[in-house]
Amino acid sequence: MSVTVNGIDELKKLAGSDLGTSDWIEVTQERIDTFADATGDHQWIHVDPERAKDGPFGAPIAHGYLTLSLFIPLFTELLDVQGVTTKVNYGLNKVRFPSPVKVGSRIRLVGKLAEVEEVPGGVQITVDGTIEIEGGTKPAAVLQSLSRFYA
Repeated sequence: MSVTVNGIDELKKLAGSDLGTSDWIEVTQERIDTFADATGDHQWIHVDPERAKDGPFGAPIAHGYLTLSLFIPLFTELLDVQGVTTKVNYGLNKVRFPSPVKVGSRIRLVGKLAEVEEVPGGVQITVDGTIEIEGGTKPAAVLQSLSRFYA
């Protein structure tokens, strides 16, 4: 369920709020292969299902950066900021990948709007995110993302 705010003043009021949980999305072999093609990272643990069966994870796994890149579509399910002119991904403070995402797994995002601070022309938000694996005991990714919204 998405939280919608209209403008920077409403966004500021959400500082410290839990944003909830996104829907689950499946990480398919096709998505992994497409990411491998886009990045040039064709390591066998990602793209060779037969070899990966005998590898350390028992199946192909998603690239860590593929998992990280899915933060954006998952995050857009949690927070919709309207009434701004520009939305910019500003970077990351922290990222860890505690558990691999095996092909066919489903992941979702749990997010918290940790901080909203003013920057020239707008605000910068810090989001604490955990990308969970359905049925998993450890998350796929734990991260702190920075975005900027300009009036």
